[in-house]
Amino acid sequence: MTPADLLPSHDLVGLPAPPLRQGDHDPAPAAPESAPRQGEVDPVKALMHRHRDLCERAVDSLEIAAGLEAHGVTDRTAARFRHRDVFSLAEEMYARVSRDGEESTEREPVPGAPGARGGWAVLALLPGALCAATVVGVRLTDGQTRLLAAGLGALAVALGLRVALARGPLRVPADMAGRTRAWACWLIAYALLGDGLLAAGLDGGPHGLWSLAVAPVLALALSCAPAIWCAHLLSVRARRKLAASRGLAEFADSVQPLILGVFALHLGALVTLLALCGAVLDESAGYAGGGALGALLLLARLLTAHGFAQAPAVALRAAALAEALALGTVFASRLPGCSLLAVPVRTVAGAWGAGAVPALMCGAAALSLLVHATRTLTRASAHALPSGET
Repeated sequence: MTPADLLPSHDLVGLPAPPLRQGDHDPAPAAPESAPRQGEVDPVKALMHRHRDLCERAVDSLEIAAGLEAHGVTDRTAARFRHRDVFSLAEEMYARVSRDGEESTEREPVPGAPGARGGWAVLALLPGALCAATVVGVRLTDGQTRLLAAGLGALAVALGLRVALARGPLRVPADMAGRTRAWACWLIAYALLGDGLLAAGLDGGPHGLWSLAVAPVLALALSCAPAIWCAHLLSVRARRKLAASRGLAEFADSVQPLILGVFALHLGALVTLLALCGAVLDESAGYAGGGALGALLLLARLLTAHGFAQAPAVALRAAALAEALALGTVFASRLPGCSLLAVPVRTVAGAWGAGAVPALMCGAAALSLLVHATRTLTRASAHALPSGET
């Protein structure tokens, strides 16, 4: 059986096959017993027909290799095309694009290539600066002026965060961002208001206003810059490892420590900022809750930026609903015959404080995303497309 026998009829007449959907596998031709004779269908050229769009828009062979992996082509499949791995097969496909007139294309420089920073590195400082200005404005005012300053400051921080994330390595499409925005806002609002409300509820309150946790929220805003810079570091180093690797398994083994190292680097920066903000504002730093939430938000955004939006949406939703449930059970326990509802939350808060409740919930969600990231971000296809650094 020749490679032509395994190809669809439209390939035999020279028409391009429809592109494969994400997750589909290439029905790779069987390994020929000898070199293709003159007149036989070229199996590599047939594969290029199948992935015509990928070959035309690729700016290097690494993008073709990652795209092939995303469509299920493995090193074993590449061996059937007489190549030692997917990277070698991709290099031939990339080299032949410019020689085959029907596949030729004018390649444009990729604005999102690692190193092309534009202004995102500076814009990453915007949310922290606006949040710090809001805290100063609130502390220097009182009465209605304070409420106005807090409202305008919150709006400014939200807009600053949107601007900072609109470019750079953590940029995501609007539809993907919309799936997680509401849950992320709830988690941040709980970081500011939730611990004090939970503690007041457990004590029979609240009686008037309860205490706010400003230091953790300020630290989270300031940590936006190191989060974006860490994501850029991951993007640059991963593409370098992709260029140096000679197989998908080798790349996965080399990039996994990088993911963990970047995550640890950001977590260290966040803990430092929590300590600094707590000392400056003279209040609890909230290491457990703030650290867990910061880790969760970084991993969720990082995975979404690399095309894995489902798991972050589930994790953020689960953490937000768990926090809401914890608050709800505390106040619902005041109903006749419902006192047992608050026992789990009361037990945790009594042992480690009210801040332990969101720390456990966000920490569990962050841990699940970290495990997910070490499995998905080790794929070459996760680093194939530009991350939006312009």
